[in-house]
Amino acid sequence: MSEQHPAPESHDGPHEGPIRTPKQLIATVIASFAVPVVAIIMLANYVDFGAKPAAGTAALAEEAVAKRIQRVGTVEIRDASAPAVLRTGEQVYQAACTACHAAGAPKTGDAAAWAPRIKTGYEALLNSALKGKGAMAAQGGGEYSDVEIGRAVVYLANKSGGNLPEPAAPAPAAAASK
Repeated sequence: MSEQHPAPESHDGPHEGPIRTPKQLIATVIASFAVPVVAIIMLANYVDFGAKPAAGTAALAEEAVAKRIQRVGTVEIRDASAPAVLRTGEQVYQAACTACHAAGAPKTGDAAAWAPRIKTGYEALLNSALKGKGAMAAQGGGEYSDVEIGRAVVYLANKSGGNLPEPAAPAPAAAASK
């Protein structure tokens, strides 16, 4: 007996697919735009996710906001003819010298280490402070005047066994002639 195969079915009718009505077509077109947009937004939020300030935290306080948006540099305008207020040797020492000399460069109060330095005299000590010596950076030309640096040198030397007189403040500039 011969085996018979069934005849192939005819596909003469319209194409069959998942979209059968105009309503489904519109929904598919809208979804094809909306789904990628939503995915991109979610991805951007995931990448940018971090500790964001919330209401009730100090991050939104006026001072915190002002600090975050402040200018990088500032300009300070001073009256050049105003009398300068010189700082004491102790003030300059505490601000600029104590970090190194309290740790041993040479230590403040170490009379044995300071005796040979003090013997060189005030001018040599001042020159070393202004121009730098060894690991010590030059202090001249910075925030403090030469007289203030000199006062700090005298303060440090006298704390370490010296007996140097404090340098006198410079005489005020003569009034401009009229």
